[in-house]
Parts: sequence; C-alpha cells; structure tokens
Amino acid sequence: MVVKQEFQKLGINDLTIELGMVETVADVTESQQEQLKINLLKSGLELLDDKKKILIEKIKNVIIEMIHYSEDLPKTNYSDYISEKLDYDYTYLSNIFSEVKGITIQQFIIIHKIERVKELLLYDEFNLTEIAYKMHYSSVAHLSNQFKKITGLSPSFYKQLKQKRKDNLENM
Repeated sequence: MVVKQEFQKLGINDLTIELGMVETVADVTESQQEQLKINLLKSGLELLDDKKKILIEKIKNVIIEMIHYSEDLPKTNYSDYISEKLDYDYTYLSNIFSEVKGITIQQFIIIHKIERVKELLLYDEFNLTEIAYKMHYSSVAHLSNQFKKITGLSPSFYKQLKQKRKDNLENM
C-alpha cells in the first residue's frame, strides 16, 4: 500500500504491483524516480532500477520461496527449476548472481537449506534422517557435513545448544 501511495503522490496512477515489482504504463521521469527512491527509503524500502539487481532479487526470491515456503523441494535439479521459474538460461543467471553477490547460486542455496534445517531441528517434529530426506540430502552424513561447514557445529550439538538456551530462559 505504501508503494502505491508513493507513486500516486507523484501523479503516477496507472500501475500494477505484484510481488515486489511495479510496472507502470507511462515512463517515469528521472526526477520522479529520484523522489521515489527517497520516499521509499523513508519507509524502509529500496527502489531497484538496475536490471541486474532486479534479476538478483528475483533469483533470491525463487530460492527462498523454494526452500522456506514450499512443502516439498522440487524433484528436478535446482538449476532447471530456477531457470524455468525465471525463464532465463541458468548459466546467465549464475554468472550475474556470482558477479553481483560474490557467491554462487549453489552457495546461496546451501546457506538457505542449512537455515531451514536449523528451523526444522528446533521445531523438533522430524529426526535428522527425516530432515535429510525432506531437504533432499543424499544422506544424514552429507547433511551433517554441510551443516558443520556452514555453522561450525554438528546438527545434534546445535539442537542441544538451543535446548539449553531455551531451558535457561524458562528457569529465570
């Protein structure tokens, strides 16, 4: 709603807003664009007008949606899934992502998979074998190795640490 109001303040009424993207019928002048940047920043939002940055955000959104909000991870490999979702060649997406973010798409996926594993460990609904299966790891050992590489802790030690912290807070 904030975004639409900011556009309307500048007299830009004919627009479509969808998933963080705004499409206008008329061209936006440079001065309108600058004013939008300033006004949106005040609300904690950023106006991305660089095509590479916009594409990076789309890639990140697809990955985050896929890992954190989908019931099941895709059955195809991630590169095909991302490429299909964004309708771009994966090599092109991968090169731009690495150039701008300084890490590969694969590294970004692994970081988010481990974040999701942390959540699942804390919810305590699944054991490590079930989590490995759910997150498409080839084995519990593979998951554990990746978890330790990213966090510096084993999954079981991480879970114990969080449980101790929770117990300490409850006993205060």
